Amino acid sequence: MVARLPRVLLRAEGVVVGGAAVTLYFNAGYPWWLFALLILAPDLSALGYLASPKVGATTYNLAHTYSLPVFLGVIGVVTDADHALQVALIWLAHIGFDRAMGYGLKYPSAFKDTHLQRV
Repeated sequence: MVARLPRVLLRAEGVVVGGAAVTLYFNAGYPWWLFALLILAPDLSALGYLASPKVGATTYNLAHTYSLPVFLGVIGVVTDADHALQVALIWLAHIGFDRAMGYGLKYPSAFKDTHLQRV
């Protein structure tokens, strides 16, 4: 049980981040259609795998790290730019739910090798 605890905690963290992002998004009255349109957009980064596993892992990881959407969200709040905040919340929801399902950041060895597990 103790050996599985980090994986359980990382998945729980994903549920919390994804749920919080969705709650904040819809509580702010942002449009559902934009959420539906963009929720899977970060997965387009997997197209980098067409070039090579190394390029694919790099593009995927850039689109699936919390750092960029958090930064975008901060910019949106500070500059009162609603569109930036909307995109940031959708992006965070995507990453959170990916983590909750066990999809993590990729190693360049193979698409299925992630920081959470081998999927």
